[in-house]
Amino acid sequence: MFAEERREKILALLHQEKRVLAKDLAEMFQISIDSIRRDLSILEEKGLLKKTHGGAIPSTKVRQSPPPPERRYGEGSPQGNAIAKLAVSYIREKDTVFIGSGAISYVLLKHLPEHMPLTIVTNSMRVADVLREQEWIDTYLIGGRVKPSGNITDVLANESVRQFKFDISFATGGGISEEGIFVATPEVAAFGRAVSAVSRRRIGITTHHSLGNDGFAKAGMIEDLDLLITDEDADPEAIERIRALGVKVIVAQVDDSERN
Repeated sequence: MFAEERREKILALLHQEKRVLAKDLAEMFQISIDSIRRDLSILEEKGLLKKTHGGAIPSTKVRQSPPPPERRYGEGSPQGNAIAKLAVSYIREKDTVFIGSGAISYVLLKHLPEHMPLTIVTNSMRVADVLREQEWIDTYLIGGRVKPSGNITDVLANESVRQFKFDISFATGGGISEEGIFVATPEVAAFGRAVSAVSRRRIGITTHHSLGNDGFAKAGMIEDLDLLITDEDADPEAIERIRALGVKVIVAQVDDSERN
């Protein structure tokens, strides 16, 4: 079988299964794992897939709309929960923290330390609704036009957030790579930059699905982050490209019993 034919079969399998593992492909085609890795690298360079630790997943479009709220805000994946648990360990008593409207940001809420006095600022009505019943947390909701998702990211929100100063802000996006932090719209990107500008410490949080991806609107440079937390399924090469820029990257370990 010619290499090009093999790569077409890999793409067909990926389209069907939504994920492929290098070791399985090596067995299927009776070639070395190194040869499969070269195939995956070539296909990734063409934008036809995205390599992950041990395999590949389908590539993403430059601009992707966030999923609807009913799918966006939930319990989170095992990887997302592992990242969230590690991320909240950097919060200290009486910190002022910004938590945004991303799906993984919502997962942070259930891992917040109980009865630790905090001030949390958010631009998400759903986040504020979860926090308002926790009497040890002072919750502030950024003002502005409320979108159908319950999020607030307009010009008024930008002006509102500039009135605060945060000990920690958590940043995420549809794509995070050595090229920057990317979101779906310029409006959301501008809001992200405003939050970053008033934060003493900026912690990026992203699962392997978004790490290494670029996107449509840049919310900040990757070098703006003081720390980036991802999961063990992330592409090691994508991690190293970010580390090469001087950004500290920590990989959260997922308990095998919690995997999907």
